[in-house]
Amino acid sequence: MQTAQQPEVQWTEMNLPISVGPAHLVLRQCQPTAAAALAQVVVAPAMGVQQSYYQPFARWLAEQGYGVTTFDYRGHGLSLQGHMRDNKADLLDWAKDCEQVAAQLKKQFPDQALIWIGHSMGSQLPGLASMPLPINGLLSVASGSGYWRDNAAPTKRVIRLFWWGVAPLATWLYGSFPGRKLGMVGDLPAGVLWQWRRWCMNPRYAMGVEGEWAAEAYAAAHYPLHALYMDDDEMMSLASVQSLVGWYQSAPSTLEHVSAALAPSGRIGHLGYFREEMAELLWRPLLPLLQSWRVGDRSPGKPLFGP
Repeated sequence: MQTAQQPEVQWTEMNLPISVGPAHLVLRQCQPTAAAALAQVVVAPAMGVQQSYYQPFARWLAEQGYGVTTFDYRGHGLSLQGHMRDNKADLLDWAKDCEQVAAQLKKQFPDQALIWIGHSMGSQLPGLASMPLPINGLLSVASGSGYWRDNAAPTKRVIRLFWWGVAPLATWLYGSFPGRKLGMVGDLPAGVLWQWRRWCMNPRYAMGVEGEWAAEAYAAAHYPLHALYMDDDEMMSLASVQSLVGWYQSAPSTLEHVSAALAPSGRIGHLGYFREEMAELLWRPLLPLLQSWRVGDRSPGKPLFGP
């Protein structure tokens, strides 16, 4: 018995220069080879998560006909040059990285729609761009405000120890946050950790710390937003996801609850959406939304996982 042949895709890797000395971002691109891509998709990572985590999802999307780009923020993952303790990046630099990645994709594929899929921090940062990203839609996965009082219950029980003890002490000792050594979050430049801490201490998150320009930047984004809230997310509560949708106040938006019961294991959590076993139950339902965005539909998205 012959198995169905998988569509062919091609992986390439490129260095995208940034404005700070010889530093660059490392981008990985997966493109279908049988025909031109239907559209281009960027997958922007969560805090401390390297782009390699999203490779199965990127390949699957390419097999469905979409070109996909993953990347690591400066000072992180493949985009780290030198020692992390010497890296001066902060979260506003990471927001600039999002701008540069979007600009690169529009330069490479000027005639194709561009769609942004952001995981956690990857959905927060686009709204802080100096100008709205040139995208046709933003799919937000497990993202919301990081304000500590709005964390989901499992995180809220331990977050005070993290922000007032573990994170400051470890960052002071190592010169960066050694998340992999500690088994939490991931390795982070010191500037990212300290700025993230300030945001998470403020009820208005980034807008409460950075000033009114941040609220105005979010409000300037008019691309459609579809936010997925995982009902077993151990980090993001419903209130925090609602906050994120509210920041993008000018965007046609949909907030959709996703039941953990849809997953084969009955568990999704904060990181699980991008695991390969989710392909048929959680990834395939995205295709109608991506199709609508690539043809320019700006109306609020219909539920992807039932009424």
